[in-house]
Amino acid sequence: MAEVSAAAVGLTTADGRPLRTALATAQQRAKRRAFLLVLPLLAFIVITFIVPIGQMMHQAVYNDGFSANMPRLSAWFAEHPVGTDPDEPAWQALALDLQDAATAKTAGVVGTRVNYQMSGTRSLFTSTARKAKDFAPPYRDAVIAADKKWDDPELWGTMRQVSRAYSLNFFLAALDMTQDRQGMIVAMPEDRQIYVDLFVKTFLLAGLITLTCFLLGFPIAHLLATLPLRWSNLLMILVLLPFWTSLLVRTTSWIVLLQQQGVVNSALVATGVITEEGRLQMIYNQMGTIIAMTHILLPFMILPLYSVMRPIPPSYVRAARSLGATSWTAFRRIYLPQTLPGIGAGSLLVFILAVGYYITPALVGGASGQLISNLIAFHMQDSLNWSLASALAALLLGAVLVLYWLYDRLVGIDNLKLG
Repeated sequence: MAEVSAAAVGLTTADGRPLRTALATAQQRAKRRAFLLVLPLLAFIVITFIVPIGQMMHQAVYNDGFSANMPRLSAWFAEHPVGTDPDEPAWQALALDLQDAATAKTAGVVGTRVNYQMSGTRSLFTSTARKAKDFAPPYRDAVIAADKKWDDPELWGTMRQVSRAYSLNFFLAALDMTQDRQGMIVAMPEDRQIYVDLFVKTFLLAGLITLTCFLLGFPIAHLLATLPLRWSNLLMILVLLPFWTSLLVRTTSWIVLLQQQGVVNSALVATGVITEEGRLQMIYNQMGTIIAMTHILLPFMILPLYSVMRPIPPSYVRAARSLGATSWTAFRRIYLPQTLPGIGAGSLLVFILAVGYYITPALVGGASGQLISNLIAFHMQDSLNWSLASALAALLLGAVLVLYWLYDRLVGIDNLKLG
């Protein structure tokens, strides 16, 4: 080997360059070409995926609505420890900042930021800002004369919390927790705890939808895998047909089918299964969400299962039965283990899609069939609390990544087969 290496060192190319140098240059050139080929895809992923996720994570911990528009009061909070009662300089800073906010018309922004932590305070800031031009020393008496709510210690504790542009307040709110006046993390009042229950509900419904898709998809995939190729290809068109139809059309079709005067209820009444007065409520609730999402996500379970079932030779099961195994034993010990990569891939794919679904629960879920994605959309579009929406989305993303990690630890991501 040493002689070969020594000989290679002495070899040269046609233009007189050392062979080793020429090979290294050629490899570098090939790597640059490969990198340039994948550069458009890499740029697309960075722009459309990495950057938005980074912005979402930043928005979840950053909100300068208060600190940027109340600089004097924010500086006072930074200079004085937690628990310090507001003195006259603090009241002066508040009064002068409110005067500037009134001039710059940013009192609503400040009030909105505080309102995220303590409801009912936005109007306090906007109304007081309109009176701030008349404030004069002593500022404490002037501000309290404008509204007695300013003397509330809880309000000052809340303003201290939001005086920092970067904080974990929105993550705490997404977990139904908050900080008290002393800065201790405490649970929200029970009547305001909604997010944790909705997260649990989302994952339970996603798990139920995944299980339903598996129970329906496994026999369908087995049938497609065991039929002759010309028949299985024909039936595969029926599986793929939903992909050629608009998601909105498929969802609204279930509204027509499942409503109390719809096709399903009318058929049950006509066959005598239920009475006219006993029509079932199958839409605008959790049942509607489960049925519609199962129909929409079922192909994502069938295709991975079919991809692993098709190559399984039927002779394996026949050989097991010829050796004395029952049909159930042959299925359980021979056939089912070979389908586990498809089961894992289909279940993971359906579950991840289900926890983040938005359109279907919004249209057919009603009040009881809403998922966490609908609440994220509400904060993005209606309440405009983008920081809380980002925190909820970040927690959802983190939960999905944990699920992905668990799958890798328990099953192995190398066994994931999607086709």
